[in-house]
Amino acid sequence: MLTRHLLAYLPVYAAQAVVGFGAVIVFTRLLSPEEYGRYMLLLAGAALIGTAVFTWLDAAVARHHARCDARGRLPGHTFTAWRIYGTLALAAAVIAGAAIAFIPMDGALRTACAFALAHTIIRSGVTLALETRRAARQAGRYSAMESFTLTAGFALGVVFAHAGLGAAGPFAGMALAGLVILLIDAPVLLSRAKRDRADGPRAMAYFAYGGPVAFSLIFEHLLSVGDRFLIAGFMGEAAVGAYAAGYAVADRSLSIIFLWLGTTTGPLLVAALEHQGRAAAQAVARRTGALMGLLGFPAAIGLALVAEPVARWLIGAEIAGEAARIIPFIALSGLMNGIMTFYFHEAYVLGRKPRAMAVVMTGAAALNLALNIILIPMLGLTGAALATVIAYGAALAVCIVHGRTVFALPIPVSDWVRSGGAALVMGGVILALPSLDSAPAELALKIAAGAGVYAVLALMLDAAGCRTLIAGPVLARLTGARA
Repeated sequence: MLTRHLLAYLPVYAAQAVVGFGAVIVFTRLLSPEEYGRYMLLLAGAALIGTAVFTWLDAAVARHHARCDARGRLPGHTFTAWRIYGTLALAAAVIAGAAIAFIPMDGALRTACAFALAHTIIRSGVTLALETRRAARQAGRYSAMESFTLTAGFALGVVFAHAGLGAAGPFAGMALAGLVILLIDAPVLLSRAKRDRADGPRAMAYFAYGGPVAFSLIFEHLLSVGDRFLIAGFMGEAAVGAYAAGYAVADRSLSIIFLWLGTTTGPLLVAALEHQGRAAAQAVARRTGALMGLLGFPAAIGLALVAEPVARWLIGAEIAGEAARIIPFIALSGLMNGIMTFYFHEAYVLGRKPRAMAVVMTGAAALNLALNIILIPMLGLTGAALATVIAYGAALAVCIVHGRTVFALPIPVSDWVRSGGAALVMGGVILALPSLDSAPAELALKIAAGAGVYAVLALMLDAAGCRTLIAGPVLARLTGARA
């Protein structure tokens, strides 16, 4: 089942890769460094607002869907979720819209803020629909919806930015694409909704569960983007553009892997626990953790070692040099963040202890911001990246130790050692290869050589059971052919 779901979600993360890297390639060239920096600041701010207002509902829907399904209460569950979303969306539109209208700012910034708000509200509705599909394990529909939203939003954003909207262009594109999906899927979901007597108590229960999750995610998001506001204060919007471009390339490379695995396995973990018990959930978790090491370790090491040609190829020339210097730091922090968020945080979800997770992430965000205040004036953008590494390392260590007191997730040490050893050998091969004048040619050489070496070693060591995974279907076909 796990392999089938991983394949079903793969198109989404292929689309995320194309859009994530495409956005850096196009917008760092189409927008000035200052406009790109403004766009990234608004994107971070919009994400923080969306997390604070809407994410608690998404978390509650994801966690309670399987339980409501098992008890025949999905119509009421759906009604409650969408009623809450409508209320929150209206309140956000009125309050934030009034702030945008009356706070003094230049016209371009006001336009960008308005489109960012529209995108935040619409995207939150799309996310609610997607979480419902994901929790129901409707991987094909989820994949189709999200792939369209990502690719159409990017394409429209390029058109609007090129037409002169500047930093507002990407938000306008994402808002329009999201609106199309919302108008298609929300009526389908609402047609199955039915109000029942549990609506009020259910809403309170969802907030009781989702509120601490959202609180945790706010600080988790601050941990990843809070430094941009400090960089803007210390160094200006152009410096934010350089930092955000390097961060986006590195973090996107790792987050795609972990989002793919986490999105796929999260509902399976919850369903296994609700329907089969703790042992079944731990079995799914062990497989998940092993796969994260198999894919995450070589991705992080490889990215750190090809930072310079990656920046030369993907990022606009004005900011490529500064961006290249932070990519290795963000590759390491992205690896730690992925394992923490999509593996060790599941202990708090399965154990229904989101408040404990919130405390951990609050402390990590506070540490990160304090380190940024100290290190940015001393080391510039490198200081911000170093602060991120230290904060994620501390948060991961706490989650590993404390999370086991909430729900004991297995730690696949043997698989991680084998994957890590193969990745280190791969890194040695990449370092031995020469640098080339052509960034694409250098990347192609190093990626091909590194991937080949890693694949051979991982198969030899059977890291995460990859040899068994590949050999099983082959042997089944051979056996069937002989029969």
